[in-house]
Amino acid sequence: MDKKQKQFSLGYFLMALFFVWLFSDLVYKPYIASQIEVPYSTFLSDLEKGNIDSVSLESDRIVYAHKPKDGTVEAPHASGAGNIRATPTSTIVTTICNVVRVEDPDLIGRLTRAGVTFGGVAQTRSLLDSLFGMLLPFLPLLLIWYFIFKKMKTAGGGVMSLGQNKAQEIQGEMTGVKFADVGGVGEAEVELREIIDFLKDPARFDRLGAKLPKGVLLVGPPGTGKTMLAKATAGEAGVPFFLMTGSGFVEMFVGVGAARVRDLFEQAKKRAPCLIFIDEIDAIGQSRAANVAGSNSERENTLNQLLAEMDGFVSNTGVVIMGATNRPEILDQALIRPGRFDRQVQVVLPTEEGRLEILKIHTRKTPLGEDAKLESIAKVTPGFSGAELANIVNEASLLAVRRGRPAVTMADFDLAIERVVAGLQRKTPLAGDTRRKVAYHETGHALTAYFLPHSDRVHKISIIPTAKGALGYTLQMAEEDQYLIGEADLRSRLAVLLGGRAAELLVFGEPSTGASNDLERATELARRMTTEFGMSAALGPVRYANPSGMYLQTGSSGRSDVSPETVAAIDGEIRTLIREAQDKAQSILLEHGKALHEMARILQEREVVTGDEIAGIVAGAE
Repeated sequence: MDKKQKQFSLGYFLMALFFVWLFSDLVYKPYIASQIEVPYSTFLSDLEKGNIDSVSLESDRIVYAHKPKDGTVEAPHASGAGNIRATPTSTIVTTICNVVRVEDPDLIGRLTRAGVTFGGVAQTRSLLDSLFGMLLPFLPLLLIWYFIFKKMKTAGGGVMSLGQNKAQEIQGEMTGVKFADVGGVGEAEVELREIIDFLKDPARFDRLGAKLPKGVLLVGPPGTGKTMLAKATAGEAGVPFFLMTGSGFVEMFVGVGAARVRDLFEQAKKRAPCLIFIDEIDAIGQSRAANVAGSNSERENTLNQLLAEMDGFVSNTGVVIMGATNRPEILDQALIRPGRFDRQVQVVLPTEEGRLEILKIHTRKTPLGEDAKLESIAKVTPGFSGAELANIVNEASLLAVRRGRPAVTMADFDLAIERVVAGLQRKTPLAGDTRRKVAYHETGHALTAYFLPHSDRVHKISIIPTAKGALGYTLQMAEEDQYLIGEADLRSRLAVLLGGRAAELLVFGEPSTGASNDLERATELARRMTTEFGMSAALGPVRYANPSGMYLQTGSSGRSDVSPETVAAIDGEIRTLIREAQDKAQSILLEHGKALHEMARILQEREVVTGDEIAGIVAGAE
């Protein structure tokens, strides 16, 4: 409830109190005051003289009426002195007297002997008591209504505002984000500059009959800065910015989503030129063809209204709609056709130069040590998104604070990268046979990677358990960004993944459950080599996987239109690739058995071996 609503409710409450007071003062009190109050002795005197017609006995008072008389009416003074005042009149007058009741055991007997009509009266209640008694039955309903209203206010802005959009309106300059604050986006910034020019000066485009795309869809993996780009676009253009998520349109009530879409666009038209940004638009923009069996009418109505608003009979002049998703393959085709989201901007993972820009942006307020080289960090973090790089800077700063350092050093960044990749290290060390098996397992990975020519460089080996459930890890980092990977490189990756299992087989004669994650990753890689990349001599250059394009799904799902023989052949090729990779790893470890045992021994002693130390250990063992 906002301030105006509170003032409105308070005003009505005060007005109700005023009318209650007015009724009590003008009606109730005069009625009570019309009765003459006399002492108990006067009541007894009137009773003995036979002047009383009827008596009403209350719990604390006695109300009695004089017998009516013509002409002169005797009435006691208000002081109760008992003197009689003569009042000439020609009408019949009945006087009502009010007396405080005292303890009198013989009262009933007196009334009976006097032949007076008398009776008891139920205890009277005040006006407030009466009002409370009237409202008491409705109190549970009022409480239920209050709590439901409060719940609805908390959940969706109140029952009366369900159809209103929940978009957060921000003035462009108040977003606090410019393109200088977003690094590593590359060509995406160039494409969005055209949107900014249109928002700043739409008449310039109208003169030449140019029509700007009505919708811009930002597509890319999670953490690449799609939302930041939208804010930067509004910040550079200096126009109002309406921010809303796709899930914010949908409620449990039918018709709410469509109403919110209408309200959003009506509000945006009043503030044109402006920018509407719908984050995670796949929440309402999923393909309607895929939901035939279990269709969601409310979601479809919301999508239909969005389609009509973007390209209906009435054009939204000066309103640019931007959306963001990491699942473009599930969007409805009507949503991404020309005339709606007719421009897709790919926001990809940053290159080495882009990672350096991002690191510089996030370390503006971070004091760096002399040995902290952002260029080195950008070089060893290929495949990291902007969000992950920001997390690395934050984790390194926290480590420096925890250790009491005045600046963030390179050692802090190294530990931060390990924490992001492998997880937080646990303080409980491995012991006994488990420690020995994990040491040989990780040494198998490291030596296989060290001796294979097409493998990434080993950065560190550790047998310290992590919070992600790993008992140890071998950290590899590429020397440069890789856009194309050859078959030899993929086969080397398979051999490295199976190097730990190969070491266990050579040393202990049996594998352990520690290789479960390695097998999972190796199987997925072999399946993709067979079904997506055509790297199988038996199956040939044929793709057997569905078109994925999913940023949230690394693997590929099998097709249902292939024969059972082909499925069996695919499974056979996957087994062949994995078996060959394991044999390759075993042959390397057999050839360098002394280095295997020496490195495993050192790893058990130190728990950590860096990549620079591997060459010295191998050279000393051989």
